[in-house]
Amino acid sequence: MPALVLLGAQWGDEGKGKATDLLGGSVDYVVRYQGGNNAGHTVVVGDQKYALHLLPSGILSPGCTPVIGNGVVVDPSVLLSELSGLNERGVDTSKLLISGNAHIITPYNVTVDKVSERFLGKRKIGTTGRGIGPTYADKINRVGIRVQDLYDESILTQKVEAALDAKNQILTKLYNRRAIAAEQVVEELLGYADKLAPYVADTVLVLNEALEQDKVVLFEGGQGTLLDIDHGTYPFVTSSNPTAGGACTGAGVGPTKISRVIGILKAYTTRVGAGPFPTELFDEDGEALRRIGGERGVTTGRDRRCGWFDAVIARYATRVNGLTDFFLTKLDVLTGWEQIPVCVAYEIDGRRVEELPYSQSDFHHAKPVYEMLPGWSEDISKAKSFSDLPKNAQAYVKALEEMSGAPISAIGVGPGRDETIEINSFL
Repeated sequence: MPALVLLGAQWGDEGKGKATDLLGGSVDYVVRYQGGNNAGHTVVVGDQKYALHLLPSGILSPGCTPVIGNGVVVDPSVLLSELSGLNERGVDTSKLLISGNAHIITPYNVTVDKVSERFLGKRKIGTTGRGIGPTYADKINRVGIRVQDLYDESILTQKVEAALDAKNQILTKLYNRRAIAAEQVVEELLGYADKLAPYVADTVLVLNEALEQDKVVLFEGGQGTLLDIDHGTYPFVTSSNPTAGGACTGAGVGPTKISRVIGILKAYTTRVGAGPFPTELFDEDGEALRRIGGERGVTTGRDRRCGWFDAVIARYATRVNGLTDFFLTKLDVLTGWEQIPVCVAYEIDGRRVEELPYSQSDFHHAKPVYEMLPGWSEDISKAKSFSDLPKNAQAYVKALEEMSGAPISAIGVGPGRDETIEINSFL
């Protein structure tokens, strides 16, 4: 049962789309198992660049079936717009499957997200304002709307009315906003039913039968390990589980069916939104990483915060995900630095700490302890094998591998699909 999980090993934006797309031609199914359109992947195929927000990256690989699992929250308008855009560019999207158990991002979820974030002021979390958190909250509070509800108007109406009973009280009395009419929401949601119907399926059954038939299934996480609701830098996290365990609950497969867990690591570190970031740079180096790396969020459009590689975070990701391999991306961005700092530990209140502190307060006050590694000036974008890399680039990769605790099996040396060095096969 060749089931692989591919996920971000930092704060997201590590280049998961490139890695998934690289494997897409060799796998039968690519499954998004959590998150919503608050995550984005950029995939470059030839001279074409595709920005995917909700769709699995495998949708660009002919012969691959892309799946949106039950753990994803779906904004129907965003999904249909994304499908339309790909169809206009000649991409076949007809094989897409959507779990009937996936939850719907309703218009009132988006409204609550935006007004509550503004209400927090300087204490805001830094959400994308797309209704992701409120939708997951509705799911846990058992007042959520699922895809399958679009096909029973009576049930849909009852659920929307129940959800709005409380939300309208909050909107009108706390936030001084207008109440939202249930009938308008129901009408809008029903308008998506026929358009989504060809894609809706029992994806849990489909995926488990595929694994029993020895099909290759790739589970693709959005965001990254440090944004996990349970294992990330809480409260500056997403509202779901992008860590490896989330693949099981978010797609409906048992843990014994997972054969490999691949972590995507950027050769430096970035994050979007608020929260602690020990290696963040506020100088010319940080600006250079942002400019050379094109560090702007695919979905948010926000500039990413940039810093040097953090081996403490990488080791933590290895542990909580049970990583078997790393895919190191954007090594080419570091070309040109005479020396490259790597964070090997933290200093907290005068103590050297080599593992991620469990205390939010300690992590907030962590200062990076750097080890300097020699850089390189040669262009590495044409490298096809590890031996093609400059000696200092090879040494940098080997050092990161040793510090991170899992083998680096592939290296990205450019944004293109073919600009990747494969050291060990993932399949």
